Amino acid sequence: MGVTRSIALLGGSFDPVHNGHVALGNYFVTLLAPDELRLLPAGNPWQKPPLKASAQQRIAMLRLAFERTAVTVVIDEQEIHRNDASYTIDTLRAMRSQLGPEVSLAFLIGGDQLLQLHTWKDWQALFDHAHICAASRPGFDVAVLPPEVAREFSRRGATAEQIRTTPHGLALLGTNLAIDISATQIRAALQHDEPVTTLVPGGVLDYIQQHHLYKS
Repeated sequence: MGVTRSIALLGGSFDPVHNGHVALGNYFVTLLAPDELRLLPAGNPWQKPPLKASAQQRIAMLRLAFERTAVTVVIDEQEIHRNDASYTIDTLRAMRSQLGPEVSLAFLIGGDQLLQLHTWKDWQALFDHAHICAASRPGFDVAVLPPEVAREFSRRGATAEQIRTTPHGLALLGTNLAIDISATQIRAALQHDEPVTTLVPGGVLDYIQQHHLYKS
């Protein structure tokens, strides 16, 4: 039986969501033409310090940031409601059992996450449940990838069409996403009243200011 639909998955702390997240999501919406973009705000990200904005605030900012996306956007709250640490492998397993075997799942990451992929829990098992699609800035050199990650991406390399028409197990690396923004940089700028208008969607910035987020 063929793939019934394709879903692109974008996870993150989104503390706050910024133009880099939106650009990454839109890049793969254009490239993969999925039926849905599903956003996965993290609950308790184990590799990072505690989150500054509440779960509800981060969800509200996500709605504002992706309101103009050219595909159905769903905010999936499963990681927020998990009591223990959020691991991508657990989320993908849960999603696969919920959606069944005939759906294409493409997990989207940026180049910085790709460099760390080998440190993720059971990272090679991610391919048993989803494709991994990474996008990086122009000039990104595959030679800088950890050897085991480079090996998997080389072995599993696929086209957008193959990603869309098979359920899981493939990899795609796009190297023309010309954006490099970090939430850490944005929080620091907001704390010091420095401008972030080029870094954060307008509606999100309004929300941050109305709710006095990232000030202390």
